[in-house]
Amino acid sequence: MSLHAPEASADWTALGTRVDLVVTRPGALAPARRMVEDHLAAVDVACSRFRPDSEIVALDGVPPRGGLTGPVAVSPLLAEAIGVALRATRLTSGDVDPTVGGAMSAAGYDRDFSLIPADGPAITLTARKIPGWRAVRLDRRARLLSMPAGVRLDLGATAKAWAADRAAAKVASRLGCGVLVGLGGDIAVAGQAPDGGWRIRVQDITGRPERPPAGPSSVVAVRAGGLARSSTASRRWRRGGDVLHHILDPRTGLPAQPVWRTVSVAAASCTDANTASTAAIIKGRAAPAWLAGLGLPARLVAESGAVHVAGGWPAEGGEQDE
Repeated sequence: MSLHAPEASADWTALGTRVDLVVTRPGALAPARRMVEDHLAAVDVACSRFRPDSEIVALDGVPPRGGLTGPVAVSPLLAEAIGVALRATRLTSGDVDPTVGGAMSAAGYDRDFSLIPADGPAITLTARKIPGWRAVRLDRRARLLSMPAGVRLDLGATAKAWAADRAAAKVASRLGCGVLVGLGGDIAVAGQAPDGGWRIRVQDITGRPERPPAGPSSVVAVRAGGLARSSTASRRWRRGGDVLHHILDPRTGLPAQPVWRTVSVAAASCTDANTASTAAIIKGRAAPAWLAGLGLPARLVAESGAVHVAGGWPAEGGEQDE
């Protein structure tokens, strides 16, 4: 996804991905960046599977009692992040499940993606039942978490989109400007949009806005909510003759079947958009009808490169308000 015609913008790297920040009032850029940087740093400490000092990794070291980890007190930020992940699971009938952490590590995604070798020796992956989200108990008011011993949580399907939503809302509220926060393929907007909305180019391969699109693309004008892209093409690695990716089917604990290489969705929030785009990858051929039934505009790119649209998404080369 690429942004067109920014008012004032900055980009940097955090949470293992590119951060794009755009504000409608140039004087707000510096304080907005400080706010977003501080927020993303706090999310990283709470939710990252890849830093040994993170709060979510510390859960692995909690001594089990009666076959359970917990109840253990968690921070307000982590409690909110886990609550968001559990809500996503309910909304997708289990397609997006945060208890895939152990299966994710078994597939080789056990460190920041930049450190994962692109090629490696063959590994044996077998279908296995993951613990399942219903085994996780979260008391949001008391901020107490309980789950079966040995469960490893992975919030990757929701945490970045949720962080983008929170960051955009905070900047708009405190600085009184329109704002766009993009974390990789997850984009949240808040406040007053610029004239014509936030014009975003969506394509199979993320590109810089000043460069021509690589392959088919469309432009959408987003005025509120968010836009998210889930992809099996951007985070792939090879083990032996097998190509693996980071979106796992919770029913098997294995990478989702290669039906769609990219799914982009617009929704009332970036979190909801990313929940739907991730679930669509897992639902495979049933995804277009499912998305259309929800009334969510979506663009799906098949492994062959064929582009399908649903829910009122514009045809390739067109433009539409969302």
